Amino acid sequence: MEDQLSRQSAEGEAKVITLCGSTRFEAEFADVNQRLTMEGCVVLSLGMFRLPDLPDYDWTTDSWDLKGRLGRVHFQKIRMADEVFIVDPGGYVGESTRREIAYAESLGTPVRYLSRECSARPGDGRRE
Repeated sequence: MEDQLSRQSAEGEAKVITLCGSTRFEAEFADVNQRLTMEGCVVLSLGMFRLPDLPDYDWTTDSWDLKGRLGRVHFQKIRMADEVFIVDPGGYVGESTRREIAYAESLGTPVRYLSRECSARPGDGRRE
């Protein structure tokens, strides 16, 4: 219960947490999203984990700039967050995620890491 209360913003509303990390960790994103939601948080996650299959669309030219638009939307999610949670199984953080971390830190938004939570659990067998 105390943990749930700590997940609230200063106004007493649910804490907003934006998930960041590599799209290769779709299952881990789902697990973290579910856990944080069950704890009473509002979770903002990735809108998609792979680009849509559009017949005859050349992603090398990307005339819609879909990748850029998705990136801008995700940065807006970071701006909306009380906290950013990095989904980084095994500590993996790629270039895009490093940019997102730097952006969150530049805003003064706290950043938390899945890998550090996992390594801190007793009986886990892992060490930092």
